[in-house]
Amino acid sequence: MEGEAVSGAQLIAQALRAQNIEYMFGIVGIPVTEIAIAAQAVGIKYVGMRNEQAACYAASAVGYLTGRPGVCLVVSGPGFLHVLGGMANATINCWPLIVIGGSSDRNQETMGAFQEFPQVEAGRLYNKLSVRPSSLEVIPAVIEKAVRTSMYGRPGSCYIDIPGDFVNLQVNKSSVKYVECCLPPPISMAEHSAVSKAASVIALSKQPLLIIGKGAAYSRAENNIRKLVDLCGLPFLPTPMAKGVVPDNHPNCVAAARSMALLHADVIILLGARLNWILHFGLPPRYRQDVKVIQIDICAEELGNNVRPAATLLGDIKAVTEQLLEEFNKRSWKYPSNSEWWQKLREKIKNNEERSKGLALQKSLPMNYYTVFHHIRELIPKDCILVSEGANTMDIGRTMLPNFFPRQRLDAGTFGTMGVGLGFAIAAAMVARDHTPGKRVVCIEGDSAFGFSGMEVETICRYNLPILIIVVNNNGIYTGLDANSWEEMLKFGDPAACVPPVSLLPNAHYEKIMSTFGGKGYFVKTPEELQSALKASVTDKQTPSLINVMIDPQSERKKQEFPWLTRSNL
Repeated sequence: MEGEAVSGAQLIAQALRAQNIEYMFGIVGIPVTEIAIAAQAVGIKYVGMRNEQAACYAASAVGYLTGRPGVCLVVSGPGFLHVLGGMANATINCWPLIVIGGSSDRNQETMGAFQEFPQVEAGRLYNKLSVRPSSLEVIPAVIEKAVRTSMYGRPGSCYIDIPGDFVNLQVNKSSVKYVECCLPPPISMAEHSAVSKAASVIALSKQPLLIIGKGAAYSRAENNIRKLVDLCGLPFLPTPMAKGVVPDNHPNCVAAARSMALLHADVIILLGARLNWILHFGLPPRYRQDVKVIQIDICAEELGNNVRPAATLLGDIKAVTEQLLEEFNKRSWKYPSNSEWWQKLREKIKNNEERSKGLALQKSLPMNYYTVFHHIRELIPKDCILVSEGANTMDIGRTMLPNFFPRQRLDAGTFGTMGVGLGFAIAAAMVARDHTPGKRVVCIEGDSAFGFSGMEVETICRYNLPILIIVVNNNGIYTGLDANSWEEMLKFGDPAACVPPVSLLPNAHYEKIMSTFGGKGYFVKTPEELQSALKASVTDKQTPSLINVMIDPQSERKKQEFPWLTRSNL
């Protein structure tokens, strides 16, 4: 209606809804509270968190799980600064995210306003786009640009700065530049000559290896990749968050022979994976000097990083794997399953799995990681979303806990970020509740990792999210001390001067945090207690629960495992 007024808060909420934004996470306060209220009024779900970092991690996980960004809403100054980690994590993981930060009023700039800080400039380092609308009228256009930028090309984070005086300021609706929902990201395909060249290199390989990255999971390429693996008979290795693109129990999965597969492959096909630290940069001594690398990536600048590729296929993973399937259907080539390469890989897989099984079946107490993960694997739902963080906890969990479906494993990711777990779990539970009701979220945390965002347990209980948190508790970071050793250590004086920096308080009862807020907490020391707690937690589909599992403080990964959060052997 002509002459009708609308506030800045309403404009922001309406513009986000017009871009099909479903979820907003944050912590409200001056000057953004009204934005959260307006968002709820237009049908956006607002989840109030206890820490801005966790809120940002949650919003970014929505982007990965749905392909459309979640929104993180924060106050000015410190609130904005607390989400820099989440913005960097999203951009480095290549996940779409929108952060909206309040800032000081325009007429107080340079005066020392409340929480005044150069937020737009600071945001540029961490985001694809860092912008401040010049007026209320352009807010819808700016939000459309941010949402579009977050998803187009290589996805990432975008920041929108909202001056405090904009929130309640009103403007005539007729003067607003309203914008329709942005189109879905354009799908790019590789050049035909590049597809043909890649297929020729693969067909001449003696020891091929397909590496599936989380970019393949994000692009929803799982059906094409499964067909490609079966059609060509290729051994494949998933990066951690690509687990499940092809099920981990597929006979061609060589994750249990990871080091050997990387070291001896003569042709490596990278599907949405980068040759960064996670893949040892593609360089010797972890790879052959003469390895031929075929790179498939949505980002042109990524092609040729660290290794000169034998073929580069620039495009969307789903579209390019479709092209490769067409090419191999014409050639009718299949890598022989009885090759010497396959025999070596299967032998290594068998040996490694037997070693892990031996560790898992150890009866000694306190339990080790492998025993704990053995029982978790047996009792959690096969189709649950697994969130995992911690050093040994995440590393060993990657090998011990299989994934059978794509986009159902969330962990510390490319940036190796600790503290993401509960934010990711909250986001996954919200998305699951709306899109796949009944799907459980299981969050497996080291005790150190849990400490980063443990108070989000209250958020979980407030929103009735039936998340199962399992804290694998070794009293420390990497390793800890048992109670007796701790007491002996304290005899030497001030713990700040004599306790090892990796130590945490022994036998901490983290499960009581959950029971304090109305969930169910379990303190577990034996396999029998663990089984009982797992069965009870999985059966109760309504109540959040936390199982605090005490393990040997000196328990570590078996030798030669990939050291996720250490620099050794890189």
